[in-house]
Amino acid sequence: MLRRDEHSVATVRQLIDTVSIPRLSLTVDREAGKSVSRTVLFDGEVCRIGTHSSNDLVLQDPAVSRFHCRLVREEGAWRVRDWGALNGTRLEGVRIRDADLPADATLTIGDSTVRVRAVAPAEQAVVPMIPAFGQLAGTSVPMRKLFALLEKIGPSDINVLIEGESGTGKELVANEIVQRSPRADKPFVVVDCGAISPSLVESELFGHLRGSFTGADRDRIGAFEAADSGTVFLDEVGELPLELQPKLLRAIEAREIRRVGETRPRKVNVRVVSATNRDLEREVNRGGFREDLYFRLAVMSVRVPPLRERLDDLIILVRVFLQALGVPEEERLFTPPVLAEMARHDWPGNVRELRNYVERSVVLQKAGPANRRAMGAAAASTSSFDITVPFKIAKDGAIDTFERGYLTSLLEASGNNMSKAARMAGMDRMYLHRLVQKHGLRGGGTAGGAPAIGGPPSSAPGER
Repeated sequence: MLRRDEHSVATVRQLIDTVSIPRLSLTVDREAGKSVSRTVLFDGEVCRIGTHSSNDLVLQDPAVSRFHCRLVREEGAWRVRDWGALNGTRLEGVRIRDADLPADATLTIGDSTVRVRAVAPAEQAVVPMIPAFGQLAGTSVPMRKLFALLEKIGPSDINVLIEGESGTGKELVANEIVQRSPRADKPFVVVDCGAISPSLVESELFGHLRGSFTGADRDRIGAFEAADSGTVFLDEVGELPLELQPKLLRAIEAREIRRVGETRPRKVNVRVVSATNRDLEREVNRGGFREDLYFRLAVMSVRVPPLRERLDDLIILVRVFLQALGVPEEERLFTPPVLAEMARHDWPGNVRELRNYVERSVVLQKAGPANRRAMGAAAASTSSFDITVPFKIAKDGAIDTFERGYLTSLLEASGNNMSKAARMAGMDRMYLHRLVQKHGLRGGGTAGGAPAIGGPPSSAPGER
């Protein structure tokens, strides 16, 4: 097993491995109701199909949406996912939203028919065997591919959209991109679009003049001005109100902004890195997100794999979290049977959930079942506690673990809206703020917390 401190970056980059790049054969038999015959070979993990020229398979069919569906490789198999297209997607004649693809499948997309087959790769691809990429850790193939892509993206000045489920570590990925960019020593400003009231997002991004609205008692610069010559990170960009999106588009295209209440434009020079756990192509189809803004943000797209696709990294992540907690000797808790049981869990909360599980196991001095219901039962069992630990220390540790887990789930369920979270929990909003700050979680614009992919909590931004 490679350890991060055993190799310099130069040495690590000399280690390589070969992997089979998945390949699909897509044969269009009918297009817009007419018989055709053309085949596209696709190498990659996500194949997009639609009428827009940015898709991997472009169909000239008025019954097909701009972003109609996509084929995603997950856990060694291919899945087809409909983007909410008006005319839908049919697999072997049955309309589907999300389905596994057989080895040889026929998709009906609008008035077009596409035969999809998995074929042998043309060649073995060389992938650098990098066990870590800054604060990101992992040796699984998905993570090594991600590291190789980030190494190419980082030195550029291109706008990047980071996609992935909640808890996968999108903000850490953004941080690593910025650290390798020509703007690394320039301002880096984070805006959590999902944690700001819609009425205040414009001011947060572009600033305001005194008296421009109720409560504006002084001039204030926005994130774009604060990040001038540096980078703006728009976390949860899919939450931006539709009416604000044209102003963000202009800020990116024209490199100028206007503060709220101001008439003259101000020039800014920023790189925009954004992240979302939403399916923005689906939102474009629905009219909930501007197509032109999407393409300005997603000049380059990066997908962060969920934990279920990189279970080979479980032991590495456990070690990283134990080191961050300052208790590396607790690796004895995670025996081969425990790790095998953990690998059978779906980890819907991704690496954030894994980190909470590791912390809970350290407090209870026992790595219990990985599913949530069983974990709750294990925590309630007296046999789960180490009675050699003083009562107060054990009690404080259990309360701390409970609070962190409860708040994490609460913030996820409320979309990081602190007012909504306080109502859901039946607690005072200011008390909730204090608890969120105490545990270094994210909510209401507060950034902090432990790494989602690997690295010490004190030095990493929060997981998204």
